[in-house]
Amino acid sequence: MAQTYRRELRRFFAAQNKIDGLYDLFAKRLGTNGNHLALFYALDDGEPHSQKQISDEWLIPRTTINTIVREYVDKGYITLLHTDHSKEKQISLTDSGREYAQRLLQTIYDAEERAMAETIATAGSGFITAAEQFADHLQIHFQQATPENSKTEKRMKHE
Repeated sequence: MAQTYRRELRRFFAAQNKIDGLYDLFAKRLGTNGNHLALFYALDDGEPHSQKQISDEWLIPRTTINTIVREYVDKGYITLLHTDHSKEKQISLTDSGREYAQRLLQTIYDAEERAMAETIATAGSGFITAAEQFADHLQIHFQQATPENSKTEKRMKHE
């Protein structure tokens, strides 16, 4: 009989769901939501990014990214940069956007640093590589999977 990892998968999924929920709850405490927070988190690396890149890396629908970007362009926090080699504009923070991002993210960064230090002290840093590998493997296997019920597949495509 093949070994199953159902218990480990349930624990992992519960932990991942808890982490996502904690970010969403904290975003609400900051007066924003998880997708807005994720956009500023992505842009806070100081590099310009395309909407497609952020959508692909953070798994946020492009229409959602576009709506959020337009809102923050209007507020003066984000600028859209034209590049010669692409039709797609690059998103970058303005000076006031960087200030806003720092105010928004500093408390999160501080809490993350403390949580990471405590976790690495007990589990080692290898857990990060393992989580990345699991995400990559899961992506491959989800792409290869064929849902047994085609109605489920159709419903999932429309959600």
